[in-house]
Amino acid sequence: MPKKPSTARSSTSKKASNTAGAQKAKTAGRTRTTAKRRRKKPNNVRWYHRLLPSKGFILFLLLSGLLVFALGMLVLDYQIRAKFDGKKWAIPARVYARPLEIYEGMKLKPEELQRELAGLGYRAVKEIYQVGQYSQHSNTNSHSYRLFTRDFIFADKTQSAARYTVYFDRSKSIVSRVEGVGDDLVLRMEPQEIGSIYPRHGEDRILVKLENVPALLGETLIAVEDKEFAHHHGISLKGIARAMVANVKAGRFVQGGSTLTQQLVKNFYLTRERTLLRKIKEALMAPLLELRYSKAEILEAYINEVYLGQSGPRAIHGFGLAAQHYFNRPLNNLQPQHIALLVATVKGASYYNPWRYPERAKKRRDTVLAIMAKNQLISAAQQKKFAASPLGVVKRSSLKLGDYPAFLDLVKRQLRRDYRDEDLQSEGLRIFTTMSPNVQELTETAVKTHISRVNKAKQGNNLQAAAIITAVGSGEILALVGDRNPRYSGFNRAMDMRRPIGSLVKPFVYLSALALPEQYTLATRLDDSPVSIPLADGSQWIPKNYDQQSHGYVPLYQALALSYNQSTARLGMEVGLPQVINMLQASGVERSIAPLPSLLLGAVDMSPLEVSHLYHTLAADGVYTPLRAIREVLDTENQPLQRYPLASEPRLPPELSHLMHYNLQATMRMGTGRKAYNDLPDDLAVAGKTGTTNGQRDSWFSGYSGDHLGVVWVGQDDNKPTAYTGSSGALPIWSRVFGQLSTHGISNQQPDNIHYYWVDDTNGLLSAKDCQHAILVPFIEGSAPTTTTNCQHTDAPITRWFKKWFGR
Repeated sequence: MPKKPSTARSSTSKKASNTAGAQKAKTAGRTRTTAKRRRKKPNNVRWYHRLLPSKGFILFLLLSGLLVFALGMLVLDYQIRAKFDGKKWAIPARVYARPLEIYEGMKLKPEELQRELAGLGYRAVKEIYQVGQYSQHSNTNSHSYRLFTRDFIFADKTQSAARYTVYFDRSKSIVSRVEGVGDDLVLRMEPQEIGSIYPRHGEDRILVKLENVPALLGETLIAVEDKEFAHHHGISLKGIARAMVANVKAGRFVQGGSTLTQQLVKNFYLTRERTLLRKIKEALMAPLLELRYSKAEILEAYINEVYLGQSGPRAIHGFGLAAQHYFNRPLNNLQPQHIALLVATVKGASYYNPWRYPERAKKRRDTVLAIMAKNQLISAAQQKKFAASPLGVVKRSSLKLGDYPAFLDLVKRQLRRDYRDEDLQSEGLRIFTTMSPNVQELTETAVKTHISRVNKAKQGNNLQAAAIITAVGSGEILALVGDRNPRYSGFNRAMDMRRPIGSLVKPFVYLSALALPEQYTLATRLDDSPVSIPLADGSQWIPKNYDQQSHGYVPLYQALALSYNQSTARLGMEVGLPQVINMLQASGVERSIAPLPSLLLGAVDMSPLEVSHLYHTLAADGVYTPLRAIREVLDTENQPLQRYPLASEPRLPPELSHLMHYNLQATMRMGTGRKAYNDLPDDLAVAGKTGTTNGQRDSWFSGYSGDHLGVVWVGQDDNKPTAYTGSSGALPIWSRVFGQLSTHGISNQQPDNIHYYWVDDTNGLLSAKDCQHAILVPFIEGSAPTTTTNCQHTDAPITRWFKKWFGR
């Protein structure tokens, strides 16, 4: 039978079972609570989703974004087309000197040709073999130059590079023969570029068309900068990957992945800033550019746009200008090693500057040559040969186009009469001027040398100078210097400085008298005693001679030759101030002149340019010609826009001009200009006049040969007195220039109504060839003396400087 305790155990089990159930229920409750909590969480997620945009809205945003992107691409496309189809660049005006034309019989010294060649950047070699070279050859009687000229486009024709030989007759300083010339028998050298008129941003370029670009240049550029150019659509993934690999291997940035198209976009359309936005624009615009334009158009634009160097404030853009900048030759005259150097500079024009870092530039050039050989553009033998050659760049000193600031200032002023500044800075005009590099260099050297010497001698540094050389007859200005430092681009004294001209006015006082042949001739006796002239305010004007001496009665020609003040003032008052003013204005003075007695001794302010106008009329036998610095202007297609033809007008009778030629030649032989023959050949007939103002504040000289007129001023900007007269300050500069210049003497062609007579120098009466004091003097018909003096024959007549020219 079961025992009682078992009932107790059953009760305990039951209790335990109840406890376990309760625990299970509690656990189940917790589980249900947790489940409830978990079931609430999905309700929270669904609430958050309700805050997110719907699929329709997301689609709207995507479509809107695509629309904005499309509009942005349209804007970029418009920007690309607007600039690429329009005027891509502001092309500066290019300014050229006059071309040297060489022909048989031309008066030209070998050293003058040498200076022209140096200015053009020609290189001396033993034997010429490429353009831009010359060689010299000499024998007993002749001297010759062999030249290999460059291509050049003139207004009348395109002149191709060619070989010539120029022979000189040493004894006569003339060209005896020219070999290689055509039917016109003239060798026309390409003109030297002397400057440009470029925009304020300073970019300069010479535009070239792709068909005129050497094939080797285009192929080398592609091989070095963008191998996949022919195949990609603006962006090259291969190029980017290749660049990444190269940079990782090198551990630094050694190669870029930009295509030529991307580089063009960056340089042509975008700024230089390194930002993500710029890179994005570049990546978007490159394919658009490829979509719109052919590879040929893109390559041509790149060749004209790329930055390749710096010349002072002028940025060198494009291979056309770079060829001139580095090698002083046209693009199509470059050799393979030259092309390699230009392509080498694309990577960094400053970093590979061949003047500043020649070893670095050569290493990069040789790398380009290796790439050219690898791509079979040149042979291995050529690579070795070219790599062994020097860089071949011109001397850095020959690169500056701002070397002639005073002359360019004159050119710009004359251009502004016909053209706007905007046109001069952006239309690519080609301006052909009258400047002679040879004459310019002679004038600059004479000014610098003389002023430096006198400043040093006087232990000061105050003297300044200006000078102008003009071609007689044409009125073309060949040289202009506006400062003792010809490279100074500030105040242009040749044009803007107006100072009293002193005795330079005297020839026009005497011309006014000689215009009255019934009263005055070259032999007329003038009174050089003291003179007192009443003025309007009741005071007296009492001019004195420079030597403070009076000379009694002297022949008119001698009073001018020796620049006597007293006789000149008396003569001017006798003739009349209005007549003197009329003579000055007929000869070229355009400003009004006050009718004051002091005018007779040069109290009238003029610039050296105005004096040149005045004296050119004398030098040109009385024919007035406006002086000019420009011959013609061509547009970008080399079509003439405007020519500046010779415009002349007879102002003075030929007989008056002949008398003044005679008188001013006397000035140079026996008067105040006689020291000039320390530098001049004795057989060169020149005429001129010195000028000195009160206190020797201004030193002037104006003189001419048969071909050239020169005007020189020396003085101080503060108008203080100097130690120099016209013969000691300005004349030495003039005589140094004319002593080295190839020029003909004055022809002294005798007008029909001029007759020569022997007269007595002491009384002005008729004399004879072998009589004492006899001189040969020209007279206007009907004005010669009729009374004969007593002749005292002599074996030693006075010096007849005139005999060799007048044939008497």
